[in-house]
Amino acid sequence: MRKLTMLGTGCAMVTKCYNTCFVIENDDGSLFLTDAGGGNTILRQLELTGFDYQKCHHMFVTHGHTDHVLGVIWVMRKVADLMNKGKYEGTFHIYCHEVVMDMLLTITKMTLKKKDLARIGDGIVIHEVTDGESVTLPFAKLTAFDICSTKAKQFGYVLDYADGLRLTCLGDEPYNEHDKAYAEHADWLLSEAFCKYADRDRFKPYEKNHSTVKEASELAASLGAKHLVLYHTEDKTIATRKRDYTAEAAQYYDGVVCVPDDLETIVLEK
Repeated sequence: MRKLTMLGTGCAMVTKCYNTCFVIENDDGSLFLTDAGGGNTILRQLELTGFDYQKCHHMFVTHGHTDHVLGVIWVMRKVADLMNKGKYEGTFHIYCHEVVMDMLLTITKMTLKKKDLARIGDGIVIHEVTDGESVTLPFAKLTAFDICSTKAKQFGYVLDYADGLRLTCLGDEPYNEHDKAYAEHADWLLSEAFCKYADRDRFKPYEKNHSTVKEASELAASLGAKHLVLYHTEDKTIATRKRDYTAEAAQYYDGVVCVPDDLETIVLEK
């Protein structure tokens, strides 16, 4: 059964939940990571899900903001340590654009122990992907795309599975028409929604280059997406977030809305 588990659902400065990142479990049992949040809490989140590193050989990093990339360093350190102890077989592949690639190489050179650093390029391989480039993974075809950010360079991606299911990760900034071919008619559309539209004056999402639930839901409707997952939110309303975001989304979108909590698992059906 194909499943998505949200390791974190919050924006950069949250304290009541973890930063947005997630893992997909495929039908063959393999695991695919996307981002890793901003610190070593990623190790705790993975542990709480029962994450088996040996089943994870592929990861995508969307961009180099602290709340997405710093946790990747901890994942790399963990995998390197397992390799050095003979507890990880095979290659760990990380896919990202060239800016993130440079960041990961620079930070690991500055912070990892010599024997762990030696695994970069020898067991842990960082692959640069470009806008529109596709990579055939064992479980699906991955296509990376530039979300045309006005801030830090950021990529989203599409996973196209053999059974026809399409999952599109839009990153954590507002949608750009450049991405239409990758997002239209997605079975699962993963989109940021910083806050409710009703709370826009309180949380000022537009100043942070983010969307509200209303815009994300209108987008999903216009693209004909079947399921919409909302994440990268504020955490001041987390106690009622699921209920309130779902209710607001239903005003603009007739598909299935998911507003997950940290560590919540969603079954990825067509």
